[in-house]
Amino acid sequence: MSEVVKVERHDAVAIVTVNSPPVNALSAAVRKGIADGVKSAQADDSVKAIVIACAGRTFIAGADITEFGKPPQSPSLHEVIEVIENSSKPVIAAIHGTALGGGLELALGAHFRVATKDAKLGLPEVKLGLLPGAGGTQRLPRAVGPEMAVTMIVGGNPISAAEALKNGLIEEIVDGEPAVGGEAFARKVLAEKRPLRKLRDDDSKLAAAKADKSIFTNAAAAANKRNRGLEAPLAAAEAVSHSLDQPFDQALKSERELFMKLMNGDQSKAQRYAFFSEREAAKVSGVPDGTKARDVKQVAIIGAGTMGGGIAMSFANAGIPVTLIETGDEQLKRGLGIMQKNYEATAARGGIPADAPAKRMGLIKGVVGIENVKDADLIIEAVFETMAIKKDVFGKLDQFAKPGAVLATNTSYLNINDIAAMTKRPQDVLGMHFFSPANVMKLCEIVRGEKTAPDALMTAVAIAKRIAKVPVVVGVCDGFVGNRMLAARGKQAEKFLFEGALPQQVDAVLTKFGMPMGPFAMGDLAGLDIGWRSRQDRGIKSEIADAICEAGRFGQKTGKGYYKYEAGSRSPLPDPEIEKLIEETTAKLGIKRRQIDDQEILERLMYPMINEGARILEEKIAARPSDIDVVWLYGYGWPIYRGGPMFYADQVGLKKIAERLSFYAKQTNDPSLEPTPLLKRLADEGKTFASLAKG
Repeated sequence: MSEVVKVERHDAVAIVTVNSPPVNALSAAVRKGIADGVKSAQADDSVKAIVIACAGRTFIAGADITEFGKPPQSPSLHEVIEVIENSSKPVIAAIHGTALGGGLELALGAHFRVATKDAKLGLPEVKLGLLPGAGGTQRLPRAVGPEMAVTMIVGGNPISAAEALKNGLIEEIVDGEPAVGGEAFARKVLAEKRPLRKLRDDDSKLAAAKADKSIFTNAAAAANKRNRGLEAPLAAAEAVSHSLDQPFDQALKSERELFMKLMNGDQSKAQRYAFFSEREAAKVSGVPDGTKARDVKQVAIIGAGTMGGGIAMSFANAGIPVTLIETGDEQLKRGLGIMQKNYEATAARGGIPADAPAKRMGLIKGVVGIENVKDADLIIEAVFETMAIKKDVFGKLDQFAKPGAVLATNTSYLNINDIAAMTKRPQDVLGMHFFSPANVMKLCEIVRGEKTAPDALMTAVAIAKRIAKVPVVVGVCDGFVGNRMLAARGKQAEKFLFEGALPQQVDAVLTKFGMPMGPFAMGDLAGLDIGWRSRQDRGIKSEIADAICEAGRFGQKTGKGYYKYEAGSRSPLPDPEIEKLIEETTAKLGIKRRQIDDQEILERLMYPMINEGARILEEKIAARPSDIDVVWLYGYGWPIYRGGPMFYADQVGLKKIAERLSFYAKQTNDPSLEPTPLLKRLADEGKTFASLAKG
C-alpha cells in the first residue's frame, strides 16, 4: 500500500496503520497512504468497518513541519478527511499519545473516536499564529459544543482523554493497544448497527448557542482575555462563530480565508520563526558528534532564596527529587515556607491539582550544610550575586562534590571562568542562568566556560529540557546575551529622563510595542535599591536614579519608586513628585529638557539593543541570531508575534537601523551608538541577520 501506511484485515475490520516516526506527522506520503488505505477498505466487500491507528509512541501529532513554506502536495488534508467522512462503512479513529492539529482534524472526520486513557487531544495552531485550517473550527464545535471548542482552539491547549470523553469528543476510553481497542469498538458498532455520525451534519450541540449568542460570545471573550496583541486567537474565535451563522460548506470557505490571511501575515511568520528558532537553539555548536550527557539521578541546589527556591520548584514540577541546601535552619525554613505558599496559591486558583503541593514539596529535601552535595550528579549554586561568595562556594565544592558531578552557577552576569578557576575541575563548571521567577520563566541561558567539557555542557542542556526549560548556549561576557542587551536599552531609557521624557512615556512606548512592562516599572518591581547598591560598589553616579533612592523610594516594596503604588496594588501610577524631582535634578545640572516623540523613544530603546546583539554575534557569544531571539522571547517577554529583536531588525531593515543609530550617535554625542562593523557591513550589502544562518 505505502511505505508509511499499511492495511491489515482482521475478518470484517480493516486496520489502517500509520507508521511514520517519530510523531506520524501528516506528510504528503502519510496523507496519500491514509486516503488510499481507506479507499481500498471501502472497495473490499468483506470489510465492514475501518480503524485508523498509529504505530509508535503517538497518534498523528500534527502537520509535517518540513513542508512549511513549500508548495502544497496532493492530496490535501481536506481531501483525506472527505474520503474518511464519506465512507459508507464506519471509520473509527483509535488515538494514543497525542492527536494534535491536523491529527485531531483528521480524527474529527471519522464517524467515531476512541482513545487510551493517557491520550491528549488539541488544536494548538494559534501558537504558530494560525487557526485549524482543515475543518477543525467547524467539526470541533459540533463534537463538544461551541463554548468548549472556542476555549480549546483559542487557548491552543490539549485536553485529556477523560475530558474528551466527558465532552463528547471521544466515545470510549480503551485499554491496551489503541488498534486493538479500536477494533473491539468497531465490532461493537457493527453488532449494535450504530448509525454513522458525520459531524458536519450534526448541529445538535450548536442549538443552545444559536438560540442565545451570548453563550458563545462570553466564552470567546473569556478565552481571548490574555491574548493581548495577537491576531490568531481572535481570527480563530471568528471562525468558530461561523459554525453558528453559516452553513457548513460556507463556514469551511470562511475558515480557509481566515487561515490564508493569517498564514501570509506578519504575526504568523514571526511565530513560526520563533517555533523553529527554539528547535534550532537546542543544536549546540562546537560539540563532537555523539557526545552524550552525563547521567543525572540526583540534584542539589545551594541557596534557598528566591532563585534557589524557584529552581528547586522547577525540578519538583518535573518529578525530579532535589536536595535544597542552606547555611542555617532559619533561612532553610523561610525558603521552604515560601515554596509551600507558592504551591498552595497555584492550587487554590486551579493551576495544579489539589494534591500537587504535598507531592511536589515531598520531592524537595531541605538540609543545612554544603557537605550534603556529596551524592549529587548536578549541583546548582544559587547564592547571592557576589563574586566573592560564589568563589567561596565553588572552592568548597571540590572538597565535597563527587568526581564527574556537573557544577553550575546561576549567575546572571559574573565571569564563569573566574568561578571555575576556584576548583580543580574547571571542565565540570558552567553557568545555568535561570530567569525570575525560575519556576515560571522558560529560559535557561547555559553559559559555556573556556574549559567546560562537551559532555558537561550537554548535561546542562538535557536537564534544562527535562524540567521544561528552553536552553540556549551562550559564551562568557558581562551579562551574557539577555542582560547585556538589556543594559544597552537601560542606558538609553535613563538618558531620556535627563533629556525630557517621563518614566510613564518611556514605559508606555514599550508596552504598546508588546512588552509586558517598561524599564521603569520593571525597576520598581525588582527593587531600585539593588541597582543603587551596585552603583555605589562600583563608584558610579546616576543623578536621577540616586536621588530617587536617597528619597527612600525603592519601588513596589516601599510603595514608591519611579511610580507610586496604592496599598495592596501593584499597578504603577504616575507621581507628580517624580516629575518635580527630575526637573529639579536636571535644572541643577544645567540641562535643558525638550519634547521627545514616541518614535524616537522606540528607536533609541530598540536599535541600541539590536546593535549590541550584532556585537554579541561578532564576538561569538551567541552562535546564531535566532539564539538571541529565543533568549528575548522566553526570558524577557518579547512579544512572540514580533519574533525577537534580531528578527524584528530584519523586518525594519538593517540599512534604516544603521542610519538611525549614526544619527542618534551624533545627536546625543554618544559614539557607542555607532553601528557595529557587522551591522554596518550587512546594511551596506543589503543583507539581513537571517542571512548569517544561511552561511
